[in-house]
Amino acid sequence: MVRLPCCEKVGLKKGPWTPEEDQKLLAHIEKHGHGSWRALPLRAGLQRCGKSCRLRWTNYLRPDIKRGKFSLQEEQTIIQLHALLGNRYVRLRFVPL
Repeated sequence: MVRLPCCEKVGLKKGPWTPEEDQKLLAHIEKHGHGSWRALPLRAGLQRCGKSCRLRWTNYLRPDIKRGKFSLQEEQTIIQLHALLGNRYVRLRFVPL
């Protein structure tokens, strides 16, 4: 079984996002939600693929992303979890102790 490509690669913009593109993506998601990431770029008027839009939203534009230094409580929680679990990779939800 062959997987369909996520988008037509011809005519898509690659590279850094501009502030105008960020604004278009934010405005569209605030008004309509994200729904289908594959359909979003066309609806929002962006020359990007859906994956690029999803990653931009998830990693940079989401309003609940906390930026900056860890608080003292967060730092203590990380140290406690590291003492408990060590360096091994474990998928955890961040729950304050």
